[in-house]
Amino acid sequence: MNKLQRLIEFLKKIFWKIGGNPLPAFFILLILALIFGGLIFYQYSFLAEKKEPQIIERPVQFKEELYQKILKEWERRQEKFEKSDLKEYRGLFRVLQPPAGLTE
Repeated sequence: MNKLQRLIEFLKKIFWKIGGNPLPAFFILLILALIFGGLIFYQYSFLAEKKEPQIIERPVQFKEELYQKILKEWERRQEKFEKSDLKEYRGLFRVLQPPAGLTE
C-alpha cells in the first residue's frame, strides 16, 4: 500500500504543476499530437503508395435476382410517393376555430 500511496502523491504533484503553469503542458501535448498525426499520415499515405495493390482473381458477378428485388422495391416506393400527391393533409399550424355557439 505504501508504494501505491507514493505513486498517488507523485501523480498529484505532477497534476498540480501542470495546472499551475499550463503553457508547457499545452506545448508538450501539441508536439505529441503532431508526432502522432505525422505517424498516421506516413502510415496511410507514403506506405500505401509503396504497397502493391491486390489483384482479385474472381471477377465480379452481377446478381440478377437481387437486382430485380431492388427494382420492385423502388417501384413500390415510387407508387407510394406518387399517391402522396393526391392525399390532402390538414395544416399543422392552422388554428382550429371553435363552433360559433361555444364562444361568448
